Amino acid sequence: MLSFKGKDLYVENVKLSDIAKKFGTSTYVYSKNQLIKNFQNYKNALTKDGIICFACKTNSNAAILKILAKLGAGADTTSGGEIYRCLKAGFNPSKIVYAGVGKTAEEIEYALKNKILMFNVESLEELDLIDKIAGKLKVKAKIAFRINPHVDPDTHSYITTGKKGTKFGIAYDDAVNAYVTAKKKKNIIISGIHSHIGSQILETKSFALAAKKINKIVKDVEANGINIEYIDCGGGLGIEYVKGEKPATPKQLMSEIFPLFDKDKKFIFEPGRSITASAGHLLAKVIYRKISGGKSFLITDAGMNDLIRPSFYDAYHEIIPIKRTSAKKVKTDVVGPICESSDFMGKDRMLPVVEQGGCLLIKDAGAYGAAMSSQYNSRPLLAEVLVDGNKATLIKRRAAYEDLLLNETSSK
Repeated sequence: MLSFKGKDLYVENVKLSDIAKKFGTSTYVYSKNQLIKNFQNYKNALTKDGIICFACKTNSNAAILKILAKLGAGADTTSGGEIYRCLKAGFNPSKIVYAGVGKTAEEIEYALKNKILMFNVESLEELDLIDKIAGKLKVKAKIAFRINPHVDPDTHSYITTGKKGTKFGIAYDDAVNAYVTAKKKKNIIISGIHSHIGSQILETKSFALAAKKINKIVKDVEANGINIEYIDCGGGLGIEYVKGEKPATPKQLMSEIFPLFDKDKKFIFEPGRSITASAGHLLAKVIYRKISGGKSFLITDAGMNDLIRPSFYDAYHEIIPIKRTSAKKVKTDVVGPICESSDFMGKDRMLPVVEQGGCLLIKDAGAYGAAMSSQYNSRPLLAEVLVDGNKATLIKRRAAYEDLLLNETSSK
């Protein structure tokens, strides 16, 4: 929830310049009320029996997870560590689903001992291992198969997961045989079917096409005497990173999908980006300004290790000064301090001249910002701040140089 009041940019009722003074830069800043609003949009749209499982890979800060758990969210997890985080944050294990192509034996055992809702299984060898471990523990493992529906949405190739030839899921033509195989396993309970076609998808037609293809499999599977309780539609709904983009709403998405399935089905949706992205931003300070080769640069204290999306996906994030100004706008590259030419937040942006020591806000960094950050160039991890009304709270302290050696056994 961003707004200018006079010349100052605020998150909710807190001035960003005050956050910079109190907590330093660069810093991730989250709006609690925007986070709640984004989740409630999904919860209100879910008019069928089902669960909104937050894709915690987008943002796994404990404070963010606790807010969503209290709102009744489930969790979409992709590792044993994410399951651990979600359990510690108060998620009901009966609302946790576990996806991922490379679940280890240790992770599977951990998930079973904690009685999660189900595994989204991605290969027959994984099915065999889950069955074996469940037998050893004398429990039954609930599963859905992740089916690759061979749908290619209009998004970046690195975040397309549902087209033919990706590493994800069971091939569409092999789906029914996979369920027939699972039915024979002694320690397996078949609970659902899962698909996830990609991320940052702005329209509903790709989701609807995938759902139609999944429903065909459901009919064929149930013709073999296997009941499918849950239709897990995955996530992937995009946000408005670029002004003028018009992403579909959760209500529009669900209204396309619900009529395609029998009335007795339960649904799972796994949104991540569309819950956290617009609720979080990266606050950065301009360290230096320079002109080189006729090009203008703003060098900030935020690097590609703090927000890798522009470098990794050529992703666009709007960048704005936190002080309103009438200064002339010039074409500028906003870059970081990392020793890589790919270290940039934005290129060829029309920005007003910003004073050295002034601050910029790199918008919509609440998803895959902190979650994908690293200590590359031995840069300590950033602070994270949660704003609620007129209160700003530190929810992750800024790492110190000493923390860089924390787990290195030869450092003492």
